[in-house]
Amino acid sequence: MKTDEYVSFDATALAGLVRRKQVKPIELVDAAIERIEQLNPTLNAVVTPMFEQARNATAGKLPDGPFTGVPYMLKDLAASYGGVRLTMGSSFLRNFVPDHDTELVARLKRAGLIVVGKTNTPELGILPTTEPRLFGPSRNPWDISKTTGGSSGGSAAAVAAGMVPMAHANDGGGSIRIPASCCGLFGLKPTRARNPLGPDLGDMYSGLIVEHAVTRSVRDSAALLDTTAGPDAGDPYWAPPPARPFLKEVGADPGKLRIAFTTTAATGVKVHQDCISAVRDAASLCAGLGHEVEEAAPQVNGQLLTQAFMVLWSGGCAWTIDGLGLATGQKPSKDQFEPLTFALYEMGQKQSASAYLLSLTLLQRISRDVARFFLKYDVLLTPTLGEPPVPLGAFDSPPENPLLGLVRAAEFVPFTPMANATGQPAISVPLFWNADGLPVGVHFIGRFGDEATLFRLAAQLESARPWAGRRPTVST
Repeated sequence: MKTDEYVSFDATALAGLVRRKQVKPIELVDAAIERIEQLNPTLNAVVTPMFEQARNATAGKLPDGPFTGVPYMLKDLAASYGGVRLTMGSSFLRNFVPDHDTELVARLKRAGLIVVGKTNTPELGILPTTEPRLFGPSRNPWDISKTTGGSSGGSAAAVAAGMVPMAHANDGGGSIRIPASCCGLFGLKPTRARNPLGPDLGDMYSGLIVEHAVTRSVRDSAALLDTTAGPDAGDPYWAPPPARPFLKEVGADPGKLRIAFTTTAATGVKVHQDCISAVRDAASLCAGLGHEVEEAAPQVNGQLLTQAFMVLWSGGCAWTIDGLGLATGQKPSKDQFEPLTFALYEMGQKQSASAYLLSLTLLQRISRDVARFFLKYDVLLTPTLGEPPVPLGAFDSPPENPLLGLVRAAEFVPFTPMANATGQPAISVPLFWNADGLPVGVHFIGRFGDEATLFRLAAQLESARPWAGRRPTVST
């Protein structure tokens, strides 16, 4: 299969070609490898090629799954693939090779997906851009001077450029939705604990972090979630089971939804006019599709939300680094981490157990307030980001103020963390491009456990305003 033909299909369509024996898995893998070799020197999306493992997989008997033979990539964070290094974007883990697969990776393999590489991520996934010191920056296929977003920026660049039709991503404050917005993709953050984190972890950062993917099509996201969702043995908790497979929601009538929208950030930061225009355009589109749309938002104290979130974020960073030290037998030291990372680690070490639990209580109280808002509305529409994709280097911190990048991040990402705090599902949908030709995503939040409504709405929007034909210039 030629690469220009390969990039025209989503994962579901590629799997159909394999199933009908119109193409062999090795042909898809070779097309993916050719695409990676062609574009990765420019984009720096892939940091660990797995070409030999991928080709070897096609030589054996592949599982009979919904995505048999389809190339896939893993973000180099959290998801362990036994025998392949897992760096998390950090020099501290430069030589760390796990000896087992995580449950998510095992499920991806059973679905028939063939992993062709691991993608770039900021160190420990902390920043909403993908510019680790270890590997250097990933570049946005729409404009290589701009950020891909983060922390799943390598995966988003790879999918946007057509290296693979979808790729693994995870999200602790927006890390699926942020790069989806920056790179013109569909990105779903599932309900808390929809996908498993075992066997090594029960949850991460008290439930802020979830696993899934960035995709080009809505149906790929739904079908992939069907293959990975559900509790693993020993999970501390799990999401409410769906009424039926998520794929069945794609194309189903969403009915007349009650959609609230806002362009105002609870934290009070100024929102770029392009992001405001994207939301108003999406609100108009939803109204034209028959939904009841009005301007409204839950009353959330953005300052308290940010403060509580940062206690969990800094404490989680300290937990991560100390845990990695135990796993690798190394003692963490300042020279092994980027200045921002180590400053956040030191902040986390100073947090008391009382402060952590009080912050968790506050986030749970905010979750209840937001849940009451969703008794009246089915969906909340906001900008995904506070700005269009910003230049690379925008989150750099000077030596005298290593945490400045996080302050800048709060301006860029004022909307996505709320869904991590509440555990609700949320999507970024690529409906808008600005005058500079850059994608500007819009953000829909659903009720806890209700990915079904988001899939129905997203598929309706995809049909009304298709985005699959839009391609970044670097990939043509």
